[in-house]
Amino acid sequence: MMPENENSSPSTMTYLPAPRAKRASPWLFVAIAALALAGWQWFETRQKLVDVQQQVSQKLAEFDTGNKEDRGAQKQSREQVEALQARLGAVDGKIAEFQAQSATLQALYQDIARSREELALIEVEQAIVLAGQQLQLAGNLPVAALALQTADAQLARLDRPAHMSLRKALAKDLARLNALPFVDTPGISLRLEQVLLGVDKMPLLSHGRPEKTPENEKAPVSQSWWQRTGGAVWQEMKGLIRIQRFDREDVALLAPGQGYLLRENLKLRVLNARLALFAHDQWTFRNELKVAHDMLTRHFEAGDKSVQTALATLAQMTTTEINVELPNLNDSLTALRNLRPAKEKR
Repeated sequence: MMPENENSSPSTMTYLPAPRAKRASPWLFVAIAALALAGWQWFETRQKLVDVQQQVSQKLAEFDTGNKEDRGAQKQSREQVEALQARLGAVDGKIAEFQAQSATLQALYQDIARSREELALIEVEQAIVLAGQQLQLAGNLPVAALALQTADAQLARLDRPAHMSLRKALAKDLARLNALPFVDTPGISLRLEQVLLGVDKMPLLSHGRPEKTPENEKAPVSQSWWQRTGGAVWQEMKGLIRIQRFDREDVALLAPGQGYLLRENLKLRVLNARLALFAHDQWTFRNELKVAHDMLTRHFEAGDKSVQTALATLAQMTTTEINVELPNLNDSLTALRNLRPAKEKR
């Protein structure tokens, strides 16, 4: 079925005006701009995500590397700690060994100190005993005082408060010795010994010979052999008989064999005086020296120099005081005995 307008004539056709083109909507541009902005933001966000991923990967790699390094450092640290612990164990062993050695050395030092103190006390005791022997047997005050001073010096080197009582006793005995008058017993004994040694050389008065003078001697002359022989025989014959003049009437005449006995008797008198000196026997000492002095004066040649020296020595010794009351050392010995038990208890 055809439409009506198709049958109509061209003259009756009505012309309608052509529609105008529509304007572009502004929202389209907004949408496109928004879409472009969204795309750009998405691209930028993706780029940032890629960068962040790279950074995170890098950080993770660094962290992994650092973690590995940390694990290596921890392992090395553990090894060092284990080595240090091993060294500490060795050091502890050394310290324990050192402490044991120190204890041993301390005990040894104490033993040595104790032994040194005991040895010093033994030396002190020997010095005190020596001083007592010198006082009682020889009467030698200087040697006794020197022995006590040596003992006090030994105690001073030890410097122990327990030794003060012994040092006080030694000081007291030393003061008593120093207060005594000095008797030179060894010196007197030596002088008497010189007299003894000179007795055999002293000329006897009864055996004197006239001194030869140049006037009595004839000048040698040339003689024949029979004259010389006859003169020698005559001299020997004259020597068998001796005529001697004595100026004193009380001179004891001694046979040649009795001179030896006289000298030995004089020696015995001097020896008795020497023994009395050591025994501090004043009466015997003086009596024997007086007898010896009288024997020298009566029987020996007074003009001889050795006889004069012996007479002067005996005369001087006769006036010497030897009977000095010597103290004992009981205070020092008692203090030493009291000190010994205390040392033995320790």
